[in-house]
Amino acid sequence: MRLSLLDRSRTRAGEPDGDAIAATVARAVHAERVGYERFWVAEHHAVPGIASATPAVLLAAIGARTSRIRIGSGGVMLPLHQPLVVAEQFLVLDALHPDRVDLGVGRSLGFTPPVRRALRRELEAAETFEDDLAELRGYLDATAEVTARPAARRPVPLHLLATGRGIEVAARFGLPVVIGGPVLGSDELAGALTRYRREFRPHRGSTPRVTISLDVMVADDDATARDLALPEAWAMAMSRRTGEFPPLQPVATIRGVPWPAQVERRVETALDRAVAGSPATVRRQLDRLVERTGADELLASTSTYNRDALLASDRMLRDLVG
Repeated sequence: MRLSLLDRSRTRAGEPDGDAIAATVARAVHAERVGYERFWVAEHHAVPGIASATPAVLLAAIGARTSRIRIGSGGVMLPLHQPLVVAEQFLVLDALHPDRVDLGVGRSLGFTPPVRRALRRELEAAETFEDDLAELRGYLDATAEVTARPAARRPVPLHLLATGRGIEVAARFGLPVVIGGPVLGSDELAGALTRYRREFRPHRGSTPRVTISLDVMVADDDATARDLALPEAWAMAMSRRTGEFPPLQPVATIRGVPWPAQVERRVETALDRAVAGSPATVRRQLDRLVERTGADELLASTSTYNRDALLASDRMLRDLVG
């Protein structure tokens, strides 16, 4: 199984947002050093806890600081952009960093009406997603009515981020699929992946390929790993309570405030869904994941407040999977 990282440039309480961007680049350098296959970045707009809004710009910086690791978007939200512009951005990246660039696209729009208005998009923009996806692939394949520049020597690999119906779209388009969310123990997901592989329509020799994205935190023991997973679980629970996704907080700060009962339930549920533990615990859970899904690649989307602990987790995960 291939092993990759997804970094969303999570901000930290008390730090400038720009520190999160610099930390993402540094984490990519570390990921290459310890042997990861691929490093992905995300697109989120006007989210207080996330600094990454422009994957192409961030990937250009990462590519300049690395030399081997593949770099990609997990992903560009296609309904927010013109397909030609997306193609041009990633063709430029491919020209700068040949044979290292992957383009992952998704269907999501801005999370709130004010953000969608700022992006000049409403919910209806997602209704043309399949047409936009076909148009984008035409530019990458150089089969469209106009030729996107710079002309590529070979198409930039395209991946589809999907949940639910999106898995069916990936099968029809003959695309690799990237699936996020709580996947362990999901019989519904197992059935969806069986249909994906059965109904897959190859495009230019493509074959079914499944990447599973989930939180993975490795530490010396289970309790430490669960503590390190707490800041992300807390932020998610608080976002559902307040409507705003906050920067990551230190574990001690989180433990030092009262937890409303509903927040506590949501935090515990998120921690139970994460793969967090000692190397032996995480290895058992990942073996189960592969057994249930037949995943070709794991995309670890872990975040925590302590950046040193995050890099240590990345190294330990690479060691136990490698």
